[in-house]
Amino acid sequence: MEQRHSISPRDEALERIKCYIAQNRLAPRTRLPGERELCALWGVNRATLRSAIQRLIKEGRLYSIKGSGTYVAPPKLERSLQDAKSTSESVRSAGFVLQNKVLDVRVLECSRSVSQKLQIPLGRKVFYLSRLRIIDGTPYMLEGCYVNWELCPGLEEHDYTTESLYRVLNSHGVYPVQGEEQVGITYATEEEARHLRLEEGDHLFFRSGVTCDRDGHPVDHFKSVARPDKVRFSTMLHKRTGEDRDI
Repeated sequence: MEQRHSISPRDEALERIKCYIAQNRLAPRTRLPGERELCALWGVNRATLRSAIQRLIKEGRLYSIKGSGTYVAPPKLERSLQDAKSTSESVRSAGFVLQNKVLDVRVLECSRSVSQKLQIPLGRKVFYLSRLRIIDGTPYMLEGCYVNWELCPGLEEHDYTTESLYRVLNSHGVYPVQGEEQVGITYATEEEARHLRLEEGDHLFFRSGVTCDRDGHPVDHFKSVARPDKVRFSTMLHKRTGEDRDI
């Protein structure tokens, strides 16, 4: 006997919302009709509709403004895992407006873990910079990085609310062009949640890695956490010529 799987009311409402946006070609930041109108249009109850809306908000497809309504969210920032672009370059080339809030900037002695990442002696001076990255007025990433201070003395004298760290490095003849990074999932701490306007324990993307110059010498070691509703990571797959692969 054929087994049929029925779709839940919430999932049905969720699909109706996505179809409504597509069929009406609603642009980002366009306000959706009110809940009462949508419930009447599709014959669903308000609790089911609200559950579907909340799900789409978590996915980053919608956003809500208290007292105003629900809106179509702008597309997520796409970050390629195969380039060494700075955050500033990636965000602005995608057409978003980037703002930076500097949380910490100082020169300090490197710890054992940082000395290993940057391949410098323990206790050597490093420049530390921590920033909150904001896209179109919404916090999306907390980022901290350590730079071998001797590569570029005076890094701490710049204003990183408006200046790009990589551009400052470039102006001193230091060019991060390659490296490696790891991407995973973590949970927001109380401090991270406060800065990113989330709930403590919410999921975040976690990135860490090292960028190097053309000769393979480490330039900076970075760590960041980002809201998954604001960014997505992509990569390209390449098949070597002459290779067969079973799927």
